[in-house]
Amino acid sequence: MTVVHPPAAPSLAQSLAILLRALKLPAFARYAAELAQKAEREGWTFGQYLHHLAELEVEERRRRRIERYQKCSELPTEKALGTLQRAKLPVKVQKQLATLCEGGFVERGENLLAFGLPGRGKTHVVCAIGHELIQRGYRVLFTPTFALVQRLLAAKRDLRLEKELAVLDAFDAVILDDIGYVQQSRDEMEVLFTFLSERYERKSVIITSNLVFSEWDRIFKDPMTTAAAIDRLVHHAVILEMTGPSLRNEEAKKRGDLTTTTPTTTTPATTSNKELACKEVDGEM
Repeated sequence: MTVVHPPAAPSLAQSLAILLRALKLPAFARYAAELAQKAEREGWTFGQYLHHLAELEVEERRRRRIERYQKCSELPTEKALGTLQRAKLPVKVQKQLATLCEGGFVERGENLLAFGLPGRGKTHVVCAIGHELIQRGYRVLFTPTFALVQRLLAAKRDLRLEKELAVLDAFDAVILDDIGYVQQSRDEMEVLFTFLSERYERKSVIITSNLVFSEWDRIFKDPMTTAAAIDRLVHHAVILEMTGPSLRNEEAKKRGDLTTTTPTTTTPATTSNKELACKEVDGEM
């Protein structure tokens, strides 16, 4: 006759591991035994032991949250602060960079607008700032402007625009790359304007553009809509003027891809973007 014995009761350590997993405390479960041995050797109090475990759990959650934010951001991984040629940026931008990476402007719901001709490093600068913001716990989304417009247009067509805007509202900062390349129809212009209006004074928008404000009627078509969009963007904003030679051309020359000299030009405006914005909003232009 075979005697069937009841399964052995789990040990205290096994029971604790099961409980910690149920409570979703992975760092507690991973380090509890190791830290218990260290606590015994060094004579920690129970409070010290628990404090060390709690610190590890908080750090683990922070690390996993940043990894999740990084993955969802769609930021180009190669356009980080470490790969940015800071010495080639305009001096004023160099001075502003550290402060912008701290994220105070995001806390205040301000915008960041980077203007300049192609190849001046606009996208790299704002992406580098985006990566640093994520390290500080902010949620960031990077998207070409045309892609966001098409996303919103599809949502409007499917009668879920409000829901899509709510999804985007979860991001502390949305980076719209190359807004100057978007030549929208009226429907496309309207969803972009709706997006900007929804975030006004609440959440940050980071924009790169090859066009100065006086040329933004090419984007929004209607002068009143253009003025209203600029008004919302610059009311609380930091403006970066990305002047100087094309960094892409310089890199191409080093590789031997260019044999002719490309003339050095600056942002095509005799008046600063901020001044143009104020004039347009006030009806002077």
